[in-house]
Amino acid sequence: MTAASAASKPQSAERAENRLWLREQLNPYFFIAMKDEPEALGLLTRELGTLRHNRRLILADREKALILAIVNQPGTLYDTLRHIHEREISYTMIAHSDDPIPGLDQNLEIQRFEFDRRSNEEILAGKDGETPIGIRRTVAAALRKYYPDFDMADFDRLLRILWLNNQNYVRISPPRRVAQALRLYQEGNRRGGLYLDVEEMESGASHESRVFFAVGNPPQKDFLLQIMEVFNRLELGVNRAYCLTISNGVHPYFLGTFYVRRRDGGVLARGSEAFSRLEGELSNTQLLATRSHAYREFVTTGLMSGEDATLTNAFIAFCHSNLAHNQPDRFGLDDVRDAFLAHPEIALQLAGLFRSRFDPAVEERDADHEKILADTRREVTEYNSGHRYLDEVRRTIFRCCLAFITHTLKTNFFVREKQALAFRLDPAYLAELGTDFTADLPPAMPFRITFFYSRYGFGYHIGFSDIARGGWRTVICRTADDLVTNANTLFRENFVLAHTQHLKNKDIYEGGSKLVTLLDASDLMREREREREVETWRLYKLQFGITGAFLDIFTTENGVAKHPAVVDYYREDEPIELGPDENMHDTMIETIAAMSKRRGYMLGIGIMSSKKVGINHKEYGVTSTGVVKFAEITMKELGIDIRKDPFTLKLTGGPNGDVAGNALRILLKRSPKVNIALILDGTAAVCDPAGADHGELGRILLKQDLDGFDPAALHSGGFMLFRTGSRREGLRELFRRVTKTDGGVVEEWISLDEFSKEYGDLVFTVPADLFIPAGGRPETIDKDNWERFLLPDGTPSARAIVEGANSFITPAARIELQKKGIIVMRDASANKCGVISSSYEIIANLLLSEKEFLEHKERYVADVLQILEKRAGDEARLILRRRREQPGLLCTEISDSLSTEINANYARLFRFFQGRPGLALQPLFRRAVLTHLPRIIADEPRFRRRLARLPQKYLSAILAAEIGSSMVYKGDREAEFEDMIRLHLTRNFPSA
Repeated sequence: MTAASAASKPQSAERAENRLWLREQLNPYFFIAMKDEPEALGLLTRELGTLRHNRRLILADREKALILAIVNQPGTLYDTLRHIHEREISYTMIAHSDDPIPGLDQNLEIQRFEFDRRSNEEILAGKDGETPIGIRRTVAAALRKYYPDFDMADFDRLLRILWLNNQNYVRISPPRRVAQALRLYQEGNRRGGLYLDVEEMESGASHESRVFFAVGNPPQKDFLLQIMEVFNRLELGVNRAYCLTISNGVHPYFLGTFYVRRRDGGVLARGSEAFSRLEGELSNTQLLATRSHAYREFVTTGLMSGEDATLTNAFIAFCHSNLAHNQPDRFGLDDVRDAFLAHPEIALQLAGLFRSRFDPAVEERDADHEKILADTRREVTEYNSGHRYLDEVRRTIFRCCLAFITHTLKTNFFVREKQALAFRLDPAYLAELGTDFTADLPPAMPFRITFFYSRYGFGYHIGFSDIARGGWRTVICRTADDLVTNANTLFRENFVLAHTQHLKNKDIYEGGSKLVTLLDASDLMREREREREVETWRLYKLQFGITGAFLDIFTTENGVAKHPAVVDYYREDEPIELGPDENMHDTMIETIAAMSKRRGYMLGIGIMSSKKVGINHKEYGVTSTGVVKFAEITMKELGIDIRKDPFTLKLTGGPNGDVAGNALRILLKRSPKVNIALILDGTAAVCDPAGADHGELGRILLKQDLDGFDPAALHSGGFMLFRTGSRREGLRELFRRVTKTDGGVVEEWISLDEFSKEYGDLVFTVPADLFIPAGGRPETIDKDNWERFLLPDGTPSARAIVEGANSFITPAARIELQKKGIIVMRDASANKCGVISSSYEIIANLLLSEKEFLEHKERYVADVLQILEKRAGDEARLILRRRREQPGLLCTEISDSLSTEINANYARLFRFFQGRPGLALQPLFRRAVLTHLPRIIADEPRFRRRLARLPQKYLSAILAAEIGSSMVYKGDREAEFEDMIRLHLTRNFPSA
């Protein structure tokens, strides 16, 4: 039909032809899905012919809906999605005609988008939450008929969530369509938030397959576009698509159904090579950011698969973070990234080498790998572009990547249902990198290093012993500069934190470790309220994905990685315990514990401390218990009994903080005569020479920050500085200063410069007997400003410092302050009780059921607090005793030497007991194990009998920890040396 003939027809005849053509060319479900848009259907029927002259026809364009009829050409969907980039899509429908539009060579494409996302708060509120009984009945029947494996126990909950999110979809969709969405949602939940499946269509739809794809907490930008790019790249034509994005009350959930045909005419069947490729690439959308250079330059151009591009991005992150911390100018992010982007052939060669080592489908793996390894080494060694300096930099980068591949012992790269990558490495790769790249690290070799990579960030877990524990810290990078700066130093900071934790963990059976990850939030616009919510979703996505990757490689059976897609060259159980640190929310703490239990990790919920079934640090003040005990013994050395004598205190960290708040709570109860001259937190400072009012402190303690302190409670001469509640006058930002005088409270407003100087000086200039830094930024006192801690007459502004916060004072500053006569009890000793408490929380998880723990919790915690007091007291007294014996030694030096002694004892004893597994439960050794545990375990026969349940590694480690530390705390080195001589003589010089 020509344009001229079409124009000569009556409109009614043309509409009838259009209506008939649409009915023949579009799937019947299209009309069901569009029955709530009769005006749009009418417009399409009436104006279909205009597409012969225009590329698109707008069928509806409202605040919450956009419907387009388009002449289908490459890039049409991309163009639309690019234009609606900033709008949050709640529903998408894509439909195509089977044949070209009359008068054209192209098919018709219908695009329908809805922008009506429900917030988490709306879903949790649950208004209008009752699905009509008729809909409920018919959907339930469809589930039983088509999906008999659906767990009907969860039917009402899931249907209610779907109804709360999109009532219109549930109303107009056939029951089977709603049943498909519910099954897809349930399967996504069952598989940890990532599910993919395919169904071949019933007869009548030639070679068409229905692809289901569910993603919990999906990427928020360009995700649908990325999915469609995968289908197109794999030569799969999408004839129809129906996609919902709903909220489950915590984060979004993507539910997609795609009707596809292979362009080669084959069938996309479950188990086929084509479906396996689709599985890999769609799963990879959770790992590969569309804004990454590798995606734009390698994937969209056809140079690489999406999976190889993700692996290349992981190579870039690993090499940059391992090389830049000591040489940031030579190995910046751009330098490392350009090395791979400029040479995709080398990136592919390295990816091929990695695959040859870890692809579980590869037969004759060792022989193939050795050949590819030799070729890759030769290519890296001979790399030469004629630019000598650049070539050496890039050869170093590629050698680092080679070391990464050859020292990885297991990875989850070939696990399909993953949302992050994990690589467990032999730390010997550090020696291969050489001292040029390790000179700035502590002189110690970790036991393990695990690298994690995600779409939204990356990081490391570094541990210094087989059984290790330490917190998980996530650093949120909100600008590109934040990301590059933190990535430059990430590895060194992580290494130092883990090593310090190892020194701190000397009293427990776990060595030290730390997991530090970076979250890339640099593309989010901070001024938008919704973007802050997206940042939280992204944080959860990163942490959830890394937890899943962790469990992929560390969940074992008979010592070997349980997942069949993980090739394991290490082949041993690895008990790794985590704990909450910066940016770890309660929701994720509980989620990680539940994931570990469900996946069968050897520690179960014991993987993560400070859960509901655990010992909450803030509630029980476990860290502060040790800090105050150290303070009490230190002050006694200075002739002050803090329980009876008056003394002055200054403290950083607020009354609502864990360490500072609980330290104040304990001191207010234990030390009635304490004069708290200064408290300083992120909201305010209280400086009162006569001492902050105990009653007013008690009112806000562990409830409010310091800016909640009532200035009227100050004594005359006292004042407060408020960081919060600033105001502007023109271009000047002003801060409130309140002073108490004999006449009452006087308020004034001071400039930012005045505020910053006075606020920053207080820590240094306010005199006190005792200073407890229990909060504040690391390295506040350093080698350049420590002298400010001296008063005008040269005497220190505090006689003793007990570090409740980590790294508040740098090592160099500690030395100088101690030379001036200050007793400094460093963080690795003074605040060690938090990690000790977490250790006993894990023991409870291993020996008691959740019900038993909750039933006996207060008794168990009381026993733990008693242990904490003892551990802190033992070390504090020993440090001061050795200081008296050798006056030239600094307390911090003694602290480090104690950690070194105990850890050396532990390492030797652990190896000994591991080699003699039968010893642990013999009476003498069993007594040592029980001594280490809370009294309730030793006193209750039913719990005591469970010692045999503990993994052998744990029994060996507990023995090593208890004996190794008691040898130092309780030992008499001269007497022990004499005993050793006597034993040697008895064995080798028998009596005649």
